[in-house]
Formats: sequence, structure tokens, C-alpha cells
Amino acid sequence: MGMLRVVGGSAKGLRLKHVPGDTTRPITDLVKESLFNILGGEVLDVRMLDLFGGTGAVGIEALSRGAKEVIFLDTSRLAVRTIRDNLSTTHFTDKASVLQADAFSWLSNQTDPQFDLIYVAPPQYKGMWEKAIDLIDQNPAMLSDDGQVIVQINPLEWVEKTYANLQVFDSRKYGDTLLVFLEKSMGE
Repeated sequence: MGMLRVVGGSAKGLRLKHVPGDTTRPITDLVKESLFNILGGEVLDVRMLDLFGGTGAVGIEALSRGAKEVIFLDTSRLAVRTIRDNLSTTHFTDKASVLQADAFSWLSNQTDPQFDLIYVAPPQYKGMWEKAIDLIDQNPAMLSDDGQVIVQINPLEWVEKTYANLQVFDSRKYGDTLLVFLEKSMGE
């Protein structure tokens, strides 16, 4: 598993706990660093949704680099506890909400919040990323106008699809990790 730590920003170098067992999809430091290099200053002051929170590593990295607020979701009680511990270690508890909830039913019931960044890194090979993107696509108000959705999957899971309100504008492959970036399509 290797050591998990914050790679940049105010909490740089702090170690994070892993979720016991192997239900979560860990992100390597290399991929995390690449992701945040791509995002650059676009993380500042954003509201972010970390949909399959796992250890919380991605959302915590965003907070470390100046995000305003992150909502973490995970169905697993162990993951939720791990995220809370990691937030406490990094002193970001007050900028975060951690919810033990099913991502799909939560997405289906969202009416109010708008996110600038939605991160989707579900367990592998279950088609869950597609289901999540479909739900976001059906409720485009969830994403701010210049917001983006980022999907972290194995390249083998990728399926080209056309969405009503979202479009892919970039993708990057790092070994067995593919990051796909979607934004709102501006229509005709």
C-alpha cells in the first residue's frame, strides 16, 4: 500500500491513515500530484464533492491547496471514520462534512448545493462511475457553470458516451489509472 500523505499545500507531508481492508481505490502520490498540477489554481476557494471518499486523500489534498469546502461521501463506516481521522490530523475538520451515504441515492436527492469540482473514484469494474456521471448529467445544476467532474478509473473501464449536459474535455493516463475530465456542455 505504501505511505499515504498530503503532497502539497498547507498540510504537505502529513501522513494519512489507510482504510482497513482493500475496498477503496487508493490514488498514488504520482497521480495525485499530476491531478493537482493540472488543476493548479482552480482548486482555490472551490466547493468540492469527493463522492467515494475512501481515505479522503483527494478532498484533503484539495483543502490543503486552498479549497473552501469539501463534502465527503462513503458508504463504509470504516472509510467515514478514516476520513474523519485524516481531517483531524490535517486540521481541516471545520471545512469538511463527512457523510456515510450511498453516492447514488445522495446524488438523486440533491437539490441545493452547487459544486465546482466533483471527484468520482468508485470501486473498480462495477460500472459505478457511469452511474454517477449519469446522475450528475441528469441534474446539471449540481455543477457550477465552470465546474468540472473528474473520474478516476482503470483505463479498461472507460466507455465513450454522449451526455446531455456534460462533455469530456481532457483525459490523462498514468499506468493503470485514467483521469477523465468533464465539464458542462454549453449546448448548441
